[in-house]
Order: sequence, then C-alpha cells, then structure tokens
Amino acid sequence: MDFEYSDKVKALRAQLMDFMDAHVYPIEKERDHFHHDPANQWQRWPGTEEIKAKAKAAGLWNLFLPHEYGAWSPGLTNLEYAPLAEIMGRVIGASEYFNCSAPDTGNMEVLARYGSPEQQEQWLKPLLAGEIRSCYVMTEPDVASSDATNVATTIIADGDDYVINGRKWWISGALDPLTKVFILLGRTPNDGARHQQHSQILIPADTPGITIVRPLDVLHSQHSPGGHAELLFENVRVPKANLILGEGRGFEIAQGRLGPGRIHHCMRTIGQAQRALEYMAHRVSNRTAFGRKLADQGSIRQDVAWSFCEIEQARLLTLKAADAMDRHGNKVAKDLIAAIKVVAPRMTQTVADRAMQVFGGIGVASDFPPAAAFINARYLRLADGPDEVHLAQLGKQKIAELSALPLR
Repeated sequence: MDFEYSDKVKALRAQLMDFMDAHVYPIEKERDHFHHDPANQWQRWPGTEEIKAKAKAAGLWNLFLPHEYGAWSPGLTNLEYAPLAEIMGRVIGASEYFNCSAPDTGNMEVLARYGSPEQQEQWLKPLLAGEIRSCYVMTEPDVASSDATNVATTIIADGDDYVINGRKWWISGALDPLTKVFILLGRTPNDGARHQQHSQILIPADTPGITIVRPLDVLHSQHSPGGHAELLFENVRVPKANLILGEGRGFEIAQGRLGPGRIHHCMRTIGQAQRALEYMAHRVSNRTAFGRKLADQGSIRQDVAWSFCEIEQARLLTLKAADAMDRHGNKVAKDLIAAIKVVAPRMTQTVADRAMQVFGGIGVASDFPPAAAFINARYLRLADGPDEVHLAQLGKQKIAELSALPLR
C-alpha cells in the first residue's frame, strides 16, 4: 500500500479543511442548539441548504461514491475517500453538507448498482442532487434482526402491486421532513434457500398505510431532525416496478450495500477520535491541578500516548480495508471490513472517554465535542450489525482459513 496521498487527494483535503474552517466549525454550536431545542423538533436547521449549495459549487459533493459507478461518481477510490470522510466526520452530522451521510450513501449505492433506469431517474438523481433524503428499513422489534433472515415483514404480490405488512424500528432519518423514500427489506416467501426468502423494495414515504409509531431516543437524545423511528406498515401498496433487482435478491443487495456503509462509519469515527485527542491535548496543556499542569502528570501523558497509538492503528486498518475493497471488491475484503467495524467505534469510545475525563465535570456536557463522540461511537457498535455478529463471522472465517494452513 502506498501511504502517500496523491496530489488529487492532497488538494481535496486542503480544500475540505478550508471549507470546514469557513462554513462548518463556526456554525456547529448554533446548529446543535437548534436541534436540541424541543420547539424545533423534527425541523431542519435553516442554514443546512445554504452550506450544501456552497459545498456543491465547490465540487465537494458525492465524494463517497466509488469510481466504478462511472458517470454517477466523482471518480475517487475508497482509499482516496477515507481521509476526506475523516475530515467530514470530525463534526457529527457534517457529512450531510457534502451529500456524504448515512443512510443516503448506502441507498445511493444500492440504486446506482442495482436500480432500474426508471428507479434511478425517480430516486437516485434527486438523492445525488441532495434534493431529498432516504431511509433504509430493515430492523424489527419482534425478532433478533442481527440475524436478518429473521426479518418477518412481508412483501406479497397482488396483481400489479406488492403489499407490505409489518413493524420496523430504528429507522434512521424517518422523521426528517426531507425524507421522501424508504428502501425496505422484507420477506417474499418462496420455496428457495434461507437467504433467498427476502427482497428489497422502494416505498415513497407518503404512501398510505405507513404510521410513525414513535421516535426512539439514543441515550436520551432524539437526534433531530431525522431521528430513529418505529414504523408500522399496514397494507402498504406499491407498484411491482418498485422492487429492486428481483424477488429473493434482498441479501445480495444488502451485502453490496453494507460493506461501504460500515467502513464509512469507521472513517468518520476516526475523525471524531482525532478531534477528541486534540481537545484533550489543549485541555491538559492549559489546566493546573495540585500545583502541576495536567500535561505533566504521567498518567495523563500515557492516556494521550495510548490514544495516539490506537487512532493510528485504526486509521491504518481503515486504509487497508479501503484499499482491499478497491483492489479485490467488497466481498473479498469482508474480513477487513468486519475487523475495522469492530475496532473503530470501540477505539473512538475509549479515546473520547479519556478526553471527557480530563475535562472534568464539563466533559460530559455538550460544551465540547468528546461527549458527542462517545455517544456516537457507542451506538455505532450496534448500527450495521452488532460487534458480536462481526466477531462471530470473522472468527469463523479466520479459523477456516488459518486451520487449513500447515503449521511450521
């Protein structure tokens, strides 16, 4: 692997850091205060579209979509995108300004890779333009959705339509007023194998029969404006043309979608960990306790050193996984994707916790970034599959691979 950034990436990094300095960091607290105000719940901060327009005009737009998508893509590889996603990730939620935020990124990849020309025209184009947002609808309250073959919501053919019935939850972005389409994973019962029983289908958000049961909080935060909703689908009817790729292809699509989404989360959390470390270093350099600067305490220096080591390790594993995706495809790189999906959020949670500790009482407040980074990292250990599933699958794969090698 070449560890040197290309001239193209160096230029984009510099441009992106300048943009963050000019347009993102200065409004971070204003935006967060707006979203935390109950009077503004499920409303979008008024400045979002203006910043998006500036990012689009600057060419800092859809950078996530890999070069293999041709005309849909700005032409970057996963490896080239990684340091850019890290910069965007330093401010939680800032990726939306560049049209690089979940779950839209994964949904755009699904439509770019698997969507019909009609589906791409209706939904992919406005998503790529940042005109609408979307949701990915998989997890259910009544089954262990970490085993997605348990997903029980039904997609039943009826004439020229499919009819959807079931209950879903943790549907990120469902309450955002800009969300106009859902991609739903549901069961299309047939006589095929276990992993050919499910399909994915496009459902306009205003389709009759969809009920928002309730918003779900994350450690007492509503994550407005998108939130995470519990949804009820009762006889929701959509045209058969809304099915993606074909019946029984749901897991094939899911595997194509989740690999990039998982590593994008890791790229962003590394940015949050790096920022937490920087805040930690500033705090201990300017704070005195018991007659000595915190920076002179041996335990503090160890915390900073360990944090640096752990961030660098996670960053390198992220780059290795991204490089493997580019060279060999997402399926071949699944072991590295699983590894970094476990490593990066845990690392960020640990580094953020250390940073919170050196800030004292104010460390758990929203005055400084580490607390938000800690919460974000904690729930990402469940998002896109819990740690235990990734570890189980990775362990099974490595036992099979390594036990087949001769001992020397």
